[in-house]
Amino acid sequence: MSTDRIQFLRSKLAQYPDFPKKGILFEDIMPIFSDPKSFGILIDLLVELIQKEFKEIDVVVGLEARGFLFGPTLALRLNAGFVPVRKPNKLPGDLATITFKKEYDEDAFAMQKSSIKPGQRVLIVDDILATGGTALAADELILQLNGSLLGHVFLMELGFLEGRKRLKAPTFTLFSGQSEAPKGSEFA
Repeated sequence: MSTDRIQFLRSKLAQYPDFPKKGILFEDIMPIFSDPKSFGILIDLLVELIQKEFKEIDVVVGLEARGFLFGPTLALRLNAGFVPVRKPNKLPGDLATITFKKEYDEDAFAMQKSSIKPGQRVLIVDDILATGGTALAADELILQLNGSLLGHVFLMELGFLEGRKRLKAPTFTLFSGQSEAPKGSEFA
């Protein structure tokens, strides 16, 4: 993968201190999506990474909400289906649900039970790997539905939080974010 293209994407990120609460340095990926060149580079790099690390993928699972921004495009480029993992009460039908802890609160996820067929090869995508709580919840949902969990792909990882240690499948990222906890945060 081209380090020039990765550096270009990194230059598009914005950081917001004390958001969504004091002591959190929020990494904002939204500027990547407002620029077609950046978005195209992002998708190209993710496809290259995925094709290098995974053989066959049946379903790309995107986590609410930023996994929805690039998950469907990746699925299309990989000739795979796309399935969203949503917050409760956002999906109709028979649902599999799970409650989990995030970096700064508790949350819940749901998937339609019919969205993953037993044995389907599933890749989870999201923007940032922090503590791993959301990705771990998605792992559990996919396993509940008897999917074959291949792995995870994130744009960025906050390595100091060691989220990848919690996950149930191989994990890959385009680049690293903050190398240590912001001063004054509960993670410092």
